[in-house]
Amino acid sequence: MTDWTDKLPAAARAFMAGRRLDEVECIVADIAGVARGKAMPASKFARQNQFYLPNSIFLQTITGEWADNPSGAFTEPDMVMVPDYTTATAAPWTADWTIQVIHDATDQQGNPMPMAPRNVLKRIVKLYEDRGWKPVVAPEMEFFLVARNIDPNQPIIPPMGRTGRRAAAKQAYSMSAVDEYGKVIDDIYDFAEAQGFEIDGILQEGGAGQVEINLNHGDPVALADEIFYFKRLIREAALRHDCFATFMAKPIEGEPGSAMHIHHSVIDQATGQNIFSDERGRETPAFLHFIAGMQKHLPAAIALLAPYVNSYRRYVPDFAAPINLEWGRDNRTTGLRVPISGPEARRLENRLAGMDCNPYLGIAASLACGYLGLIEAENPRAECLGDAYMSRDELPYNLGDALDLMMENAAMREVLGEEFTAVYESVKRNEYKEFLQVISPWEREHLLLNV
Repeated sequence: MTDWTDKLPAAARAFMAGRRLDEVECIVADIAGVARGKAMPASKFARQNQFYLPNSIFLQTITGEWADNPSGAFTEPDMVMVPDYTTATAAPWTADWTIQVIHDATDQQGNPMPMAPRNVLKRIVKLYEDRGWKPVVAPEMEFFLVARNIDPNQPIIPPMGRTGRRAAAKQAYSMSAVDEYGKVIDDIYDFAEAQGFEIDGILQEGGAGQVEINLNHGDPVALADEIFYFKRLIREAALRHDCFATFMAKPIEGEPGSAMHIHHSVIDQATGQNIFSDERGRETPAFLHFIAGMQKHLPAAIALLAPYVNSYRRYVPDFAAPINLEWGRDNRTTGLRVPISGPEARRLENRLAGMDCNPYLGIAASLACGYLGLIEAENPRAECLGDAYMSRDELPYNLGDALDLMMENAAMREVLGEEFTAVYESVKRNEYKEFLQVISPWEREHLLLNV
């Protein structure tokens, strides 16, 4: 073993034990959460402690186009990629022995690149730490297993199950429904174990072929890293069994969408106590301030929680997705839910984030809203005690409106970073403009001969 391998987590060392490591994938998440980077022979990786990539990868859109650089010049200077060895994990689906390592992006002077999504999340976590707080999150991941779709003009359909029938909808929590694609689930478990990830639970959701994976609560950056990795391992597990895994917010017409619900609590670093509960186990003013921050600032964060044109198809009544910012205790119709728990685990669940969001940016945006609430110390409006779908819509209807709200909120821009928000807006405006140039089947069906 070379010196660098001694820095790796136990699961990565176990994966490599007794084997000759072939390759190291050096990766970073771009704005969309796509893994960018380089693969290199392990022997070469051992001889260097950094490498370079053009900073323009953060200006690349989901279609592969390049957005305008808000700072003007487009000279594509290199940034420095530094390995974070704590993130090293196996790539167990590859033909050879490969590990993946997430890298931190810095400029050539060693400063964190402000537009790198992982750095944005680290920035928000530090805001909490500077106040003596430790944010804790617990994400839930929803996704669909679907039949292979190689023609974008054809609708997405559920996969074929082991019974020879297509996966059925409206089978939430059904064990037999999830067993229909049990071999995919088995590979997900096996890959996760090889990578050192702990799954809290897997269940069938309400859509046809829709699955939910719950993760244990913990550090926001570490869990965002896990989700970043999980998306890849889930896709690889699906491909082994002749289907696709998709994290689109709304892939199938008439089915529920896929969310990334985020549970939040905050720990006092000095005492180790949850600041949302007092010594007698009652809700604290800080808990209500956190909720108020969510209600006040989430409209400006929707562009990060719902980052694509498809994302807004999820926010419809009666499809298990919120349409407003109401809050309530044990009320799944609200956008902000307080789950049943003991005082030590008191938390707030943000149900607005879609599974299509970049996990670093989704968690960062959600935490930013709560942080601003704690600082501003305002109270939320009255708890919703009934069906929140009966209340008015409060969310932007499309990506363009969401970007307007983000750029109009000075507090949100400041905590996320002005340079990052400018780059993010540029990328998303470009994607939205591209979408508006596409003529949909609905338009051809209803407008071609009738208007």
